[in-house]
Amino acid sequence: MRPSVGLAMFSKKPVLTHAAPPAADTGRFAQARAQVLTAVQNPYIGAGGAGLLFLITLLVLVLITGDPKAGAPIVRISLAQAAASGADVPGWREGLVPEGAGEAPLTTGVYALSETPIGFEDSAPIEGSALITLPSGGAAAQGSGDPLGAAPIAGLTAPGPGGAPLPVIGADGRTPAEAYARPFTPNGKPKVALVVGGLGLNAALTRRAIETLPPEVTLSFAPYAEGLQGWIDLARANGHEVLLEAPMEPADYPTNDPGPMTLLAASRPEETVRKLEWLLSRATGYYGLTNYLGSRFMVTPTAMNAFTGALRQRGLAFVDDGSAGRGGGSLRVSADRVVDEDLSADAINKQLILLEAAARAKGQSLGSGFAYPVTVEQAAIWARGLDERGFQLAPASALTRRS
Repeated sequence: MRPSVGLAMFSKKPVLTHAAPPAADTGRFAQARAQVLTAVQNPYIGAGGAGLLFLITLLVLVLITGDPKAGAPIVRISLAQAAASGADVPGWREGLVPEGAGEAPLTTGVYALSETPIGFEDSAPIEGSALITLPSGGAAAQGSGDPLGAAPIAGLTAPGPGGAPLPVIGADGRTPAEAYARPFTPNGKPKVALVVGGLGLNAALTRRAIETLPPEVTLSFAPYAEGLQGWIDLARANGHEVLLEAPMEPADYPTNDPGPMTLLAASRPEETVRKLEWLLSRATGYYGLTNYLGSRFMVTPTAMNAFTGALRQRGLAFVDDGSAGRGGGSLRVSADRVVDEDLSADAINKQLILLEAAARAKGQSLGSGFAYPVTVEQAAIWARGLDERGFQLAPASALTRRS
């Protein structure tokens, strides 16, 4: 046994041993040290090391002074759409970061540029104006004179049988057809108008039509649309006058059923009026009605007389797709052609050009179409060149006449 080893291991005082490293280990250490010194003296390795040190330092500074919300989710919204839709667009305010010190709260409206921006207080005042361009390619509606007034207009509604407001002629004789139509001033050129319908049932297509088509294009909405009043308000905020679609009995009814409250050719006049009042109570802000289907209803005199008589008493216009008969003493206009029976870009463009030919021949023409993506796209392209081709784009209300 070697008790001296045990004493050395468990002694409270350390046993210091100054044993020299083996000769082989000393040689390897000297060799590694020489290699490190040689690498440091290499200019490429030295520059790389300096760059790495700079990046590490920069990263530390960013972590200390960077924006704590730099990685937070970002919400992007169109303020033009928020302004056009009102302040009730869900979540648009919540998606905004808090205003910084000295910033005014963000609200909808029209604002002038500051004459003395921050940091330029000692500079000369800024002159001129700014043009804000929207993604659709048009200028912002504010200040352009395009937005139409909010509906309803005082004095042009009255409670119906169910308590819902219905359009009426005002005490001063002003009619909803006059009040809700888009203002129009003819310039002497042939007038061309277009009604695009079927809106309100598909949110994406509806918004695209409202924001893409020129404000002179008249838009018609299905009465069954969810949030119908909101869609009409948005359309009017973008300058479009609005029609409400009346579902009418087609020749192949009931195989082809337009929907609840369809106006039937064989109905008694009071039943037609009752259904019509339900349709009219769905919203406000429209200047008239247009047909949805109706190939049988519109050629039945008793049915059409009850329909047009009720519209006349309420001061509303009627715009049909070209399949209705004349008469009735109401404010009327019929479409010269449906532009998108063939859903191809070339076919739609040919129909729009034929509208121009009709307008040149008789001074005005009206086309009717559905809010298919290809229809909206071709109509927007076509409308941009109308003025250069010698025509004036007009709302459908500018073509209506007493029949």
